[in-house]
Amino acid sequence: MTKSHIFADVDMTRGERFELGDCEAAVISLRKPEREGPNEDAAGLISIGEEAGVAVVSDGAGGHPGGAEAAKLAVQAVCDSVAELGADVASLRGAIINGFEAADRVISALGTGAAATLAVVEVHGHKMRSYHAGDSMVLVTGQRGRIKWQTIPHSPVGYAVEAGLLDAGDALHHEDLHIVSNLLGAKDMRIELGATLSLARRDTVVLASDGLSDNLHVDEIVERMRKGPLLRALDGLADLGRRRMKAPSDGAPSKPDDLTFIAIRRRR
Repeated sequence: MTKSHIFADVDMTRGERFELGDCEAAVISLRKPEREGPNEDAAGLISIGEEAGVAVVSDGAGGHPGGAEAAKLAVQAVCDSVAELGADVASLRGAIINGFEAADRVISALGTGAAATLAVVEVHGHKMRSYHAGDSMVLVTGQRGRIKWQTIPHSPVGYAVEAGLLDAGDALHHEDLHIVSNLLGAKDMRIELGATLSLARRDTVVLASDGLSDNLHVDEIVERMRKGPLLRALDGLADLGRRRMKAPSDGAPSKPDDLTFIAIRRRR
C-alpha cells in the first residue's frame, strides 16, 4: 500500500514530520520573501508499505513561464509512477525513472517554455539512492559531520567547482550561479543516478531546491542537520536561510528565492 503527500504552491510557517518507510522525514516549503506570485517549488513524499519510500523536490526554472505548474507536474508524475507499483518495491528504480520521463513529457507538452529541476531519493530499509536532473541538491551527512554523498549540480558553476576551477564559497557569489544546464521540459534532459548507499542510524539525507544551497554554505547545512531532533533541525535551517535572504551580512551569500527541502533519517 502506498501513501502520498504533495506540497505545491505552499508557504509553510513550520516544517511537518512524516513516516517514510523505515525512516522519518520532515519537509518545509517557503515562498520567496516579498514574492506576490506562487511558490515555484514543490515537494512530495510517498511511502511504500513499512520499509520503503520516495522523497521528491522540484524547482520551477526561474525566468521561464509556468514554473510553479512545472514543479507540481514533476512531483506528481514521480508520485503517480511510484504509486502504480503497489507493494512491488523491487521495481522502484524503474518507476522513478519512468516518473522523470513522464514529467519531462508533460512539461514539454505545455508548450510554454516551462522547465523544472527534479531531485529524488529512494529509501528501502537502510539503503538509499539519489536521482537528479538540474541543480536541486541531494546530500548525506553523518552525525559527526562527514559528507557521505553530495550530487553535482548540472550547471556551469557546479561543474567548475567539481573540477577544482572555482572555490565553492566563491561559487555562491558567481554571476552565472542561476544558469542550469539540464532541466525537465528542455531539450535532451538526462537523469543522473547516484550510487546505492547504506545509511547509518544517525545519518541525515537532505534534498533541497537551490533556495537552500544558494544561500547557505554546505558546512552550514551539515552543521545544523547532523544532530538533534529532525524537525527542529529542519526548522532552524529554514529560518537561517530566510534570514540570510532578507538581511545578508559579512559577505554571506544572499539570493532571495523560494526555499524547499526534505530531511530524512532512519527511525530508531
